[in-house]
Amino acid sequence: MSVLQQKIEAALAQGRKALIPYLPCGFPDLDKFWEDVAELDAAGADVIEIGVPFTDPVADGPVIEQAAQECLQRGVTLKYLIDGLKERKGQFKAGIVLMGYVNPFMQYGLDKLADDATEAGVNGFIIPDLPYEEADMFKKAFAHHPLDLIPLVGLNTSPERMKLYADGASGFAYFVSVLGITGGQADLPPEILDKLRQARDAFDVPLALGFGISSKKQVTPFGDLIDAVVFGSALIRHIQADGTPTEFMARFK
Repeated sequence: MSVLQQKIEAALAQGRKALIPYLPCGFPDLDKFWEDVAELDAAGADVIEIGVPFTDPVADGPVIEQAAQECLQRGVTLKYLIDGLKERKGQFKAGIVLMGYVNPFMQYGLDKLADDATEAGVNGFIIPDLPYEEADMFKKAFAHHPLDLIPLVGLNTSPERMKLYADGASGFAYFVSVLGITGGQADLPPEILDKLRQARDAFDVPLALGFGISSKKQVTPFGDLIDAVVFGSALIRHIQADGTPTEFMARFK
């Protein structure tokens, strides 16, 4: 069982959903970012998802996109993030996942990425623009490293395609709750229950729900269909309004 799956299973054993907060690297500034990651960890995050800022973030809504653009202006790069994690390796209890797009990872070099990410204590990757048919190059690079390539499925994913993603899946599966980009929608689409049941049937690894999640009451109706909750835009807005990561994490407890 991978580190990420262990973290989620441990939360479930405590009778709760695993919490996976997301922050883009370098938000709200270079120093505060690392302080907020440490605070999220201390506040009970089971896995922390760190965004790799990119110029064309096709899955990100306006809140995350704007934050990422500001991070790019501060000079944040994938190397900066990995070097920062290397310096802090062993300081976080939470699992660490990097969320980014194919282009920056390819430019870094996939074999080097696998080596450096492992050295930095990274446990997995989420790559929204990586289709199943093109994932083999990442799987090959990660094959001899303790790195999970997290599959993304959603409302428009057929049961047959879910089974393709489920074959050999590790860590957890990420279910995208809406058709479109990230955001802070209060109401999740009614058809999500049936699709979550299909995903639950397809995957043997834990199932995380993300996109548009801002409160515990949104996910309560899904019961045992989900094992973890991912939140990003709402957390970013909370920090922009001078709130603390600890305050935000308390919403889900």
